[in-house]
Amino acid sequence: MSDSDTPLYAAREPIFPRRVSGAFRRLKWQIMMVTLGIYYVTPWIRWDRGANLPDQAVLVDMANRRFFFFGIEIWPHEFYFVAGLLVMAGLGLFLFTAALGRVWCGYACPQTVWTDLFLAVERWVEGDRNARMRLHKAPWSARKARLRITKWALWLAIAIATGGAWVFYFADAPTLLRDLVTLNAAPVAYGSIAVLTATTFVFGGFMREQVCIYMCPWPRIQGAMMDEDTLTVAYRDWRGEPRGKGLRRRKSNTEVPDPQATTRAAGPKMGGRSPVIPMHFGETRAVIQRPKFYGDEPGDCIDCNACVNVCPMGIDIRDGQQMACITCALCIDACDEVMEKIGKQRGLIDYLALSDAPRERAGEAPKPARKHILRPRNLIYFGLWAAFGLALLVALLVRPEIEATIAPVRNPTFVTLSDGSIRNAYDLRIRNREGEARAMEVSLADAPGLAIALEGTEDGTVTVPADTQGLTRLYVTAPEGSAPATTSRTDIEIEVRDTTSGATARVDTTFDGDDR
Repeated sequence: MSDSDTPLYAAREPIFPRRVSGAFRRLKWQIMMVTLGIYYVTPWIRWDRGANLPDQAVLVDMANRRFFFFGIEIWPHEFYFVAGLLVMAGLGLFLFTAALGRVWCGYACPQTVWTDLFLAVERWVEGDRNARMRLHKAPWSARKARLRITKWALWLAIAIATGGAWVFYFADAPTLLRDLVTLNAAPVAYGSIAVLTATTFVFGGFMREQVCIYMCPWPRIQGAMMDEDTLTVAYRDWRGEPRGKGLRRRKSNTEVPDPQATTRAAGPKMGGRSPVIPMHFGETRAVIQRPKFYGDEPGDCIDCNACVNVCPMGIDIRDGQQMACITCALCIDACDEVMEKIGKQRGLIDYLALSDAPRERAGEAPKPARKHILRPRNLIYFGLWAAFGLALLVALLVRPEIEATIAPVRNPTFVTLSDGSIRNAYDLRIRNREGEARAMEVSLADAPGLAIALEGTEDGTVTVPADTQGLTRLYVTAPEGSAPATTSRTDIEIEVRDTTSGATARVDTTFDGDDR
């Protein structure tokens, strides 16, 4: 088939990953529990904000266009904080991909997390790989219908909980839950839950790897982020090929490295896995030598397909780097388990850098993992990420307690009063971030000869309600014949002072006079 005849989409072939245990599988379980715990629990964390604000730690208040994150409150005009966080997320993704490949896809991506959860339910209901394959091929029966309905019902419950948890981020969670149960919630809440329930159910239960291959752009972008020094999951073909089939007896006079007795590099172990592999940051490691066999010299791979059977994407890592690979490292756990059973060195499939291949082929030790990670490219990514984070932190710490904006009323630009004085009108907006109403004193800064007045008050003080923005009309008047009254434009500065805390805010504007 020519390239022009190659279809853009291939119909999905069901994949039935086998259960596997090991360090990376445990790591995935731990990350799943942490991420799901954060997602489901966060809306229910309470945070005292006073009488006039919601007592929810994390809340996206769409009605009032504000975002609450524990002690931080972001207003609409401070959207640059959100933009900065998005930039940091992108740089962080670039950094992790350049250093360790698609670790985001393999461990923390929502599609991966919920697919793993759905697979766990599927195994619990239908059994492991072989049982699920038999059930898939079997004709419909009462047993098959019962197992499928049970599985789908559990999937649906998880999907509903997923959609329900999402809407709780946009309203007070206890209040919204009561409204949802009593059917008094807004239609948009029910609609959002329905859409998220459907997408979670379909993506995690039925589409799975197709979401990663056909819908997600990141597999195509990652090629620009990775290079030959990136640590990623790969197969040591120079050690595994040519593949044997089944177990073969070793020559009795051939010395074979013992996985338990081989000299290990310094460093902590992870789940019983030796730190001599690149991922564990050892300075050195034992060079893996191929054992000798009767009649020929096959590699360590016995072609058991354990790596293929555990892969959630259904690929064979031995075929080389592939777009579908999410570097979940389950194939490493599966291969290490087999290598241990047949008495061979672990690490046939491993986290490794392709630039180390020539060294390992020659029997030399590869570069330590830290040298692959602490490269100029990765340090630049980290520097940019840290710079954005520091800038956001500084901006958050130095932002004023009160803020004011002023806009001159331009229709008309000025008014001539009966005594000949010139008056300008302004719309003054004052933001009060505090949880209680505050009295704000408005005055002119360094503007002799000008008089100021606030509409509705005689003492130049306006009360702004708690955690809101107050709007008032401000008048500035210049006596007849004064410099501001006879000059086309004069720069002035308005000062707003919180009478309780003493915090001040200053805004610049102009006074328009009659220069005719």
